This record gives sequence, C-alpha cells and structure tokens, in this order.
Amino acid sequence: MIPNDQIQAQLPFCLEETDFPELGEKYVGKVRDNYTKGEKRYLISTDKISAFDRGLCTIPFKGQVLTQMAKFWFEETKDIIGNHVLEYPDPQVCVGVQCTPLPIEMVVRGYITGVTTTSAWYNYEKGVRDFCGNMLPEGLKKNQKFDAPILTPSTKAEHGDHDESVSREEILKRTSLTPEQYDFIADASLKLYQRGVEIAAKQGIILVDTKYEFGVTPAGDIVLIDEIHTPDSSRFWFANEYDQRFAAGEEQKKIDKEYLREWLAAAGFRGEGEIPAIPDEVRVETARRYIEAYELITGQQFEAEVGDVTERIKRNLL
Repeated sequence: MIPNDQIQAQLPFCLEETDFPELGEKYVGKVRDNYTKGEKRYLISTDKISAFDRGLCTIPFKGQVLTQMAKFWFEETKDIIGNHVLEYPDPQVCVGVQCTPLPIEMVVRGYITGVTTTSAWYNYEKGVRDFCGNMLPEGLKKNQKFDAPILTPSTKAEHGDHDESVSREEILKRTSLTPEQYDFIADASLKLYQRGVEIAAKQGIILVDTKYEFGVTPAGDIVLIDEIHTPDSSRFWFANEYDQRFAAGEEQKKIDKEYLREWLAAAGFRGEGEIPAIPDEVRVETARRYIEAYELITGQQFEAEVGDVTERIKRNLL
C-alpha cells in the first residue's frame, strides 16, 4: 500500500480533463474522456469522482486504479468472451477497438440489496415480486443471497436521465437487439459474474452485483467493452463479516465510494444544492480506499508515481 504522504503529494497533479484533439473525436463521460479515430477508441480514465449523480472533485490515482483493475479483469475473463482491448500505453489509458455499443447494460445480481429506484431491494420493498422477469419469493431480507444470480437488464438512459430495469421481453420490444444477441450476452454475463465471484472469493471478497456493457466490432463480433468489475460498476463486500452482519440485520462492510457519500451526507449534501468543499484529507482517504480496493480484489500491489498525469499521458501517447 503506498503511503498517505505519497497520495497527498499527488493532489496538485490529478487529472480532471484532457485535450488531445489529435486522438480524434472527443466524448466526455462521467469519469472517462473518450476519443475515436477510425477503428480505434482511446479511453482515458480521469481522476474525477461522482456521487448522488453529481460530479464532485478529483481523487489522486483514481483513474489509474480503475484502468488497472479493469485490465486485470479483462485478462482474467477473455476466455469467456472477447473484449475491446488493444493495448494499455499508459497506466490510465486503454486503447480499444471502436465498437457499436449494444443499447442495454446487463446487470447481474447475486444478492438482493441497493437503495436506488432500479435496485432489487427498493422494488422488493415496494411489493414487486416479478422483477425484470425474475419471480422473487416472499420473505427475503435485505442483503440476502439469491439461490442463483439473476439478470436484470437495464436501458441506457439519455444523458441526465435515469436507467430503467426491464425484462428480456421489454428489451426486445424497445430496442433493435435480436433474441440471439440478447441470449448470447445474457449467457456471457452470467459466466463473467461467476468468474468474478470465484476470483474475488479467493481474496475474501464477495462480488455482490455488477454491470456489463457489450458492443459490436467492425468485423461483426460481440465483445465486452467499457470496464469490468471496478468499484465504479460493481458492489463488493467483505466475506468474513457477511454472516454476522446479515444475521444482526446490519449493513455490510463495503468496498466502494461509500466513505465519500457518507461524508457528504453528514455535511448535509445528498445531491441537491451546492456541493460542499471537500477537504484534502477526505480526498486522500478516498484515494486510499480505492487503492486498498484494488489490492484486496486483485491480490496485486498497486504501484504509482507522483507527477503530472497529463504530461505523462502526452509522452506515452503522442
């Protein structure tokens, strides 16, 4: 684990945005800047962090954590389904094949949990028992493990709107996806989740739920795109505390950005109004937790150097 003073020293060098017009047409996502040129896409993970659907600040080394973790999982799952990755010219940059994204996200849930309107537990509490085509039994408790993982596909909302969890039938009705394409990515998603569960378990970690995105290459193949099994797209719990906390009806110990959410909530911010100034010590602690997540989940040591991220990327790319 890199020391806190090294994280502190990186604060002035965090990557908030990029400007590389020579890489092609630019598209800015929540945390990634994407450039497309011909059949290549450059995905540059910035150090930005969001919560409550609001962009907040930058976190030292966060972009590198996300890129390196996705790299680990892409390598560990490429025998299940191909992915878009061509190379990693920089610790924060993935170069992939430019794909046409399929119009849904495949969400796999191993446990009934969550607080958002698309979550399984939120809907279950409201009395929903047919959740995205999955018939849920009576008497489930929050954070309980399903007998078998369930698929709850989600629409991809326009920028600023919210995704919607729907069934296979609804997906086929609303989108251009064929039944064969849907069944192919459904099968791949369940296999990817199972692989993630097995690898995380070796580290004493539970992969609770996650989402996958797929795209079609210029050659017509369906591949995994974007990212896989990072704290931004997945929920992780500590296995050694699960049974005790579940039996006591307590919330599980999480590996995600919950620390920053809780700090914001304590400061009176839950997504509305002005974002409070986030002190450096909170940014450093958030970074430490992201780095800890990488090391816990992958079993590998995180290595990073203090310095100007923009200049390093420019050297490595251009």
